[in-house]
Amino acid sequence: MAIDLSVPEAICSSLRRAAAFLCPATPRELVDAVLEVLSPLDDSFAVTRVRVATQLDLLVAIGDLVELPNRKDRGSRRLYLAPPAYVTKAPGRFLLLGVRPDGVPLLDESVGAVVRFEGHVRSIEMDATTGPVRLHAAGLHEISIDDWRRQPSVASATAIVRGMSQRLDWAAQSGLVSDLTLLDPESPVLHYQGRWRLPADDDCGDYVARRPQAYGADLWCFVRVESGMPLALIDMPTDDPEVPACDEAWRLQAAIDAARGKPQILRIRRADGAPGSRTLDLFGPVPGWAQRYLELVGVPGLRARDALITYRVPLWAIGELTEFFADMLWMHVNDEGGVA
Repeated sequence: MAIDLSVPEAICSSLRRAAAFLCPATPRELVDAVLEVLSPLDDSFAVTRVRVATQLDLLVAIGDLVELPNRKDRGSRRLYLAPPAYVTKAPGRFLLLGVRPDGVPLLDESVGAVVRFEGHVRSIEMDATTGPVRLHAAGLHEISIDDWRRQPSVASATAIVRGMSQRLDWAAQSGLVSDLTLLDPESPVLHYQGRWRLPADDDCGDYVARRPQAYGADLWCFVRVESGMPLALIDMPTDDPEVPACDEAWRLQAAIDAARGKPQILRIRRADGAPGSRTLDLFGPVPGWAQRYLELVGVPGLRARDALITYRVPLWAIGELTEFFADMLWMHVNDEGGVA
């Protein structure tokens, strides 16, 4: 049987297997390991570093892997295996999470049901009464929906930006920061990868940015720039060290975009062949807590060519989802005939 190695299911399976043997590891180490294995087998050259890194971000967001500070190297962060677990999406439908070490499968045939792989997500359907018992017997612990959906408080975009800018007011001078890359707030919100660039001589303002470190993935930071040179810098996360830095950075960028009058976009489309469902497209990454919200009501769909993430969700969930993304990430809803 032929398998397309460039589809999300194949890339995520490879990432989980690499993590099972390498973690704790940096994101770059996991991406390198997957590219080393898949690239020679990929005749279409579709398995790119960006595509693998994007899927790795989704595995962290959903909770298969956990990003934590590296105790031995202050300031750096590493990925760890999340313990085997499940979340009850609906009676009889369970979302599977975590990775066992040494390549051991999360579940074996003894559970009597088939694990479904859809994008970066694994799920299983079992009897609503006996399913939790069997999953517990297989070594999976239950995560309550409230714990899994834990999210920050509602706040205005301007309040978020103002609070972070005040932190820069108090920060010490940064000095020279080599190989700094900025997330350009003036670039189109529909092309996330194209928003990243090097500082220009006329740059002045506060930017979400990344800076390299000797070992591991680039660090997320918020930097004040004048005439293309960094003046002050704070690393993220700023408060809770257990919060993934990207979660704070992506929410801050969403706030910056909204405060500038160019909010990020949530697109709703009709789902072909599924009259009771709709398709949601996101054009940039969202924090893990927003990603987990999507997992509860929808499933990853075939990604639209111009989108970064695509989900298929039931029609009844559209109103709740659009309100959530408008309140928490200040997104503009672009309805292309998706809601009757």
